[in-house]
Order: sequence, then structure tokens, then C-alpha cells
Amino acid sequence: MFTIEHDYDATVVTLVDEGESPLLDDVIVNALDDCITVTQIDPRTDQPVQITISFSQLRDLQAALDLPEGVYQLRKT
Repeated sequence: MFTIEHDYDATVVTLVDEGESPLLDDVIVNALDDCITVTQIDPRTDQPVQITISFSQLRDLQAALDLPEGVYQLRKT
């Protein structure tokens, strides 16, 4: 399950883990003007852990999910 919210400066997508236990904490994705942040609570420390990726990195991740092992570079056509 997921939710989508449009805030003033970001689109926020929350991914909720469903299914068999043990379940993981929600993943919160913030799409800002210049980057994407991904946040999840670390269950060991009970503190949020956040990474920031560029839209270029997001594009590469999307492509990588459908490719076999290897080294790739996406090019504009």
C-alpha cells in the first residue's frame, strides 16, 4: 500500500510494508524540485535515516531494475 500527498514544495509518497511479519517501517519518498529524499526509521536506533539522490540517479535506478548484471551508462537520444 502507498499514499501520495502534494505538499507546498514536494510530492510525498509513503510506502507501507504489507504482508508477512516481520514488517519493515514505512519508507517516505520526498520529490523536491532538485532532488529526491528517501527516509526510513532505523529499528536499531529508532532514528530516521535519510538518503538524497538526484533525478539522474533515480532514472538510472529505474533502468537498472530491468537489466542484467553489468555496467551501464544511459545516454540521451
